[in-house]
Amino acid sequence: MPPSRTIEEFSAKISEILAAGPVADMQKNLRAILSAAFAKLDLATREELEVQAKVLARSREKLSELERRVAEIEAGPRRQ
Repeated sequence: MPPSRTIEEFSAKISEILAAGPVADMQKNLRAILSAAFAKLDLATREELEVQAKVLARSREKLSELERRVAEIEAGPRRQ
């Protein structure tokens, strides 16, 4: 077996052991800590932001339509 192949296998085993050991625990704990911190910040979820973006888009459409109608009324025949 060539030395480079042995080093690659050794490196792969070490990575595998670390991934299953303390590193995985640290990632899990860090994820839990961050989730708790974000929950305390009262942040909006992506879904909530998407809903609000749709509501805003509809509101803008309605406003544009109302602006167009007002412009038509103002441009219409004037009574004196």
